[in-house]
Amino acid sequence: MATIAVPPLPEDSARRKNRTFLLIVAVVVILSLSCIVAFRSIITSGITRSVDNKFGDQSLKTAVALIELHKLRYGKYPDSLRDLKFLGEWDQGVVLGVYYQPSPNRDAYYIEVERGWMGKPDLRIPPEFWKGTGYSKLLKPGGD
Repeated sequence: MATIAVPPLPEDSARRKNRTFLLIVAVVVILSLSCIVAFRSIITSGITRSVDNKFGDQSLKTAVALIELHKLRYGKYPDSLRDLKFLGEWDQGVVLGVYYQPSPNRDAYYIEVERGWMGKPDLRIPPEFWKGTGYSKLLKPGGD
């Protein structure tokens, strides 16, 4: 008895499109997760510490200068960093990586750099830097 080979039925185009879509989604998810893991690994490795500290130091000093200039011009510290006026293009990026907490009557503030280049910097600011500014460590959330 002879066997007859039956050709496979062609996949319909909707099923093919669904498989292609799912494959693309899977690749995008895997690549995204890989980038996140790589980014976090780079930060935790400490390889960016020096650059984080340099960017963080510059961000802190720029933000303090802008905050103090605001106080000089308007008589009180800004409600938020969004209230700062006449920022240069680079200044706008600086204030994004800084935490700012003014006192209720806007006569003092707490400031901390949250992001240097990629990670949080470890800054050692001498007490003399804060002389003549409205900086108050007492305004730090959590009080530590």
